[in-house]
Amino acid sequence: MLQRTLRLASRTSILALGALALAAPGAMLATPALADGELNLYSSRHYDTDERLYSDFEELTGITINRIEASADELIARMDEEGANSPADILMTVDAGRLWRADQLGLFQPYESADLDERVPSYLRHPAGHWYGFSQRARVIFYDKSDVANPPMSYQDLADPQYEGQVCARSSSNIYMLSLMAGLVGHLGEDAATQWGEGLVSNFAREPEGNDTAQIRALVSGECDIVLSNTYYFGRILRRLAEGNPVEGFEDQAAIDGIGWVFPNQEDIGTHVNISGAGIAANAPNPENAALFLEYLASDQAQAYFSAGNDEYPAVMGTPISASVAQLGFFRQDTQNLSVLGENQPLAQEIYNGIGYR
Repeated sequence: MLQRTLRLASRTSILALGALALAAPGAMLATPALADGELNLYSSRHYDTDERLYSDFEELTGITINRIEASADELIARMDEEGANSPADILMTVDAGRLWRADQLGLFQPYESADLDERVPSYLRHPAGHWYGFSQRARVIFYDKSDVANPPMSYQDLADPQYEGQVCARSSSNIYMLSLMAGLVGHLGEDAATQWGEGLVSNFAREPEGNDTAQIRALVSGECDIVLSNTYYFGRILRRLAEGNPVEGFEDQAAIDGIGWVFPNQEDIGTHVNISGAGIAANAPNPENAALFLEYLASDQAQAYFSAGNDEYPAVMGTPISASVAQLGFFRQDTQNLSVLGENQPLAQEIYNGIGYR
């Protein structure tokens, strides 16, 4: 078993996060013994702020990170084609469904870690340690406070006829919408989830288009009254506005103040969350360094930086969070294991296709 060199903190409930002091990334990690060699990282995370994650790991460990960056689909296909000759040590990507798909192709090896099992909640990791979630983003309902007096309080409410012509969302092929449907199938069953999808489509204000930022922008423009978006998109808007470097279309604080948000399903299944996660490649040439990298991603230092650098919720409960994330608030999560998002993803797309959600 790899010697643990990273100091780990105790875990608390996400509901207790609000009592913690806000923190930017800091030196919250004990200095490990320097290691030799390199780490070959295949990553689909495209955030410039991740540079700090990698450089800190290199400084702390002496391990050089060699990165190959591409879309998740491209990296998964590449690893599958490379087979036993793949140089990849770690596959790091967003969305549990993609991690599940990579695992189905045999691209991960199990990694047993008492520390990771203690720090990362069971529903945010593979049951046998094939992959672990390290940051979270919640799928939240945003609404125009001036036009919606009674906002939907659950995902199911988005299908209520009272919201006809008000709702906007991304394309059905978008991984976030697929994962949301896959999660609802897990809770409601296929028939009820299909009925929900039909009601959602009937309430659309326009044909699906754009990314999550575009959905929020549509609230400001008045094109939509209710939209679905991951939390970190809005958190980024809040942070950049506070820094004096606003996102285009969100330069006016008054426009931001007109946006309300709801963490859905707080009274039953909890709010849908997805992750950025990583696992050790099945044929990793540097498995010990890969294991050290996984442990590092769950450390206090890296967890705080996921929040401060990319406005995400940490996976490790009790980690200090950035001001932008704290402004979004704290919530009860859906705790079904995220493997469900992958298992139900083909059916989710089939449902969307069947109801005419393009």
